[in-house]
Amino acid sequence: MKAFQLVAIGKPGQFQLAEVPAPVPGPEEVVVRVRSCGLNHLDLWLEEGGLPIPIRLPRTPGCEVAGEVDTVGRRVTGWQRGDRVVVQSNLYCGRCEFCGRGEESLCLNGELLGVQRDGGLAEFVLVPARALVRLPDNVEYDTAAALGLAGTTAMHMLTDRTTVKEGDWVLAMGAASGVGSAAIQIARHYGARVISTGSTEAKRDLGLGLGAEAVVDLSAPGWPAEIRRLTGKHGVDLLVEHIGGAVLEQSFHCLARGGTIVTCGATTGRELKLNLWPFFVKQQRLIGSYGRNRADMEKCLVATQEGWLRPVIDTVLPLERAEEGFHRLRDRQVLGKLLCTPGPTQD
Repeated sequence: MKAFQLVAIGKPGQFQLAEVPAPVPGPEEVVVRVRSCGLNHLDLWLEEGGLPIPIRLPRTPGCEVAGEVDTVGRRVTGWQRGDRVVVQSNLYCGRCEFCGRGEESLCLNGELLGVQRDGGLAEFVLVPARALVRLPDNVEYDTAAALGLAGTTAMHMLTDRTTVKEGDWVLAMGAASGVGSAAIQIARHYGARVISTGSTEAKRDLGLGLGAEAVVDLSAPGWPAEIRRLTGKHGVDLLVEHIGGAVLEQSFHCLARGGTIVTCGATTGRELKLNLWPFFVKQQRLIGSYGRNRADMEKCLVATQEGWLRPVIDTVLPLERAEEGFHRLRDRQVLGKLLCTPGPTQD
């Protein structure tokens, strides 16, 4: 089969499109024929060696996978060839105390698809059968891949790690990102008033089109003051953050009394300086969010069926042009999600 592989870590890394043996499922595994695979900032961290995880090369990236079951292991039940599926990218053990209570995002033995094992930038991918979620007939593969990680991350942040409420002011960072674009829609669905951010006019227009009342530029001096002005000096009740570094530090100046920041990433920095006095005096919260639970996957699929959550898809590239997708993602030239498909596609 064809597989797009990282062969040397760097910024940029070195890639090759290789012919490799097709995977064979173990007793509790399934081989999925990949129909669509999204690119994610996680793939960039893999490329540059920016994860605190040992990486064995060559490695096939790709954590956002939708496709159909090809072959199943001998102990697998409930799945058969041709079943349409989306893959839960935070592969969980199914045995630990957290998995036992439906909190797979906290799994003690979890693995990341496309990082610790080969991912979906290939014609086929091997995954544990427990990582499969059935794809409704009216949900397309590209839609599922585009929401399978980013959309479910936003759902986990807004309905599990925190609870967005009607009338809340919500700041969803990065209108043109997968998490940000989904967070705008989810918060709006639950009755919140949403503000977002965007570094270009096109990104700001995208956020407005998704339902944000206003979209601010983080490069503008004193942008937190603009957030406070937009909320009538109240500040935001809930802030969906995935940037980290100085942006996260500044985000506290946007936060209302009793407000919450929920963060799932650190694309610009992992260190944080926090002034504790206003933090505890205003009784604010900083909550970490990682991955998603199966319930979040299912909620996203229901929302897609009901029509109130849709991914923003920038481009669908053939597998042969996956390296181009990495360059565009690294250069922040993407509005929404970039997808790759091993089959024929239109540019």
